[in-house]
Amino acid sequence: MKQLIQNVRLETSYQSENEVIVKTNTEITDVLIKNGVFTKIGPNLQETADVTIDAKKQLLLPSLREMHIHIDKTYFGDDWQAPIPAKDGIYTRLEEETTLLPEQLDTAEQRAHTMVQHYIRNGHTHIRTHVNVDPQIKTKHVQLAKRVLQAYEDKITYEIVAFPQHGLLRNGTEFLTTLEEALKLGVTHIGGVDPASLDRNIGEVLTTTFALAKKYNVGIDMHLHDRDTLGAFELHRILDYIEQNEFTQPVTISHAFALAGLSDVELNELMQRMAKNNVDVTTTVVISDENVTLPVKKLYDNGVAVSFGHDSLIDHWSPFGTGDTVQKLNLFIERCGYIDEYQISQSLKYATGGITPLNEQGKQIWPQIGDQANAILVDAVSSAHMIARQCPISTVFSTGKTIYQADIALEGAYRG
Repeated sequence: MKQLIQNVRLETSYQSENEVIVKTNTEITDVLIKNGVFTKIGPNLQETADVTIDAKKQLLLPSLREMHIHIDKTYFGDDWQAPIPAKDGIYTRLEEETTLLPEQLDTAEQRAHTMVQHYIRNGHTHIRTHVNVDPQIKTKHVQLAKRVLQAYEDKITYEIVAFPQHGLLRNGTEFLTTLEEALKLGVTHIGGVDPASLDRNIGEVLTTTFALAKKYNVGIDMHLHDRDTLGAFELHRILDYIEQNEFTQPVTISHAFALAGLSDVELNELMQRMAKNNVDVTTTVVISDENVTLPVKKLYDNGVAVSFGHDSLIDHWSPFGTGDTVQKLNLFIERCGYIDEYQISQSLKYATGGITPLNEQGKQIWPQIGDQANAILVDAVSSAHMIARQCPISTVFSTGKTIYQADIALEGAYRG
């Protein structure tokens, strides 16, 4: 299949004044997509195509990736319901789930469909979802998530994390059998939560987690909320296990709040080890009275890949998720105080799996001939403009195929 996008805006370089980047230069051109990849880029392409789209000078950018969500336990798409206060912290939520999740089984699948469709409308072509495996729900949520996501295999790619939300060891050996049953269903990762504070046995949790990951050839996504020296110790122990087991599957640390409160010496040591072992980080860009905003740019600059996620789109844990990653980027630049064209535009990489149209030197690196055509059309004049003004997405392409398109009022540079 051939698809021609005409009159599309591409970023080409940065413009500087007095050694300060003040603008992103763009050009209006045509893009040809064939069999899911970019095959020609240039003005006034004279090509016969199965589908021709007039982009009307909208900006073409890489599509977005949601790297931390729970599609299996949400109120999204149903009646409004705020969470109750968590008087006993995480244990309040775990106690709720023993009855709430079984009660929601009749509606959970439709809510998950609604959530995935919402993500597609908001420019995402990849989703990583964490899915409860616990003594009450057992493998039902893994089966549910697989059914839902398989329905969108022609639109998105996805990863499923078998997530022992209620702890790995505290529910006994019978639960480990249940977790193995979930891993046999074809998930991509095994998860985990705060082995020190939830299971209170770091060594046994990591020994079991890495053994299961190796046995089923899956990655690891460990949620670490523990702060300061305890969280740092857990991070170092995970890195120890990677090295001792010569573990080569991907390892993600979600939240990683400890990284926000370490001294420069401690942080540098951890960053070096994480980069060496290809450990990446996912953050929701936390807004809190406590200092839990991660040093995202410093991590990335030191070789630790960082991705953004929402965690939830309203559930019994939180009422705040939106599934709008452009809004998440906007929150990030405001939190970090980024106001200039360069820093704002380079922040796009945290939502796209590291892809930006221009590299740090201002050279155009996307799209290139042969790149997979996962992209969005945005009513914006640059990446920075889209992020700062939260410009709307009109069209979403997945491997060259239009998977979402909406009529929007085009305002371009005049957007308020």
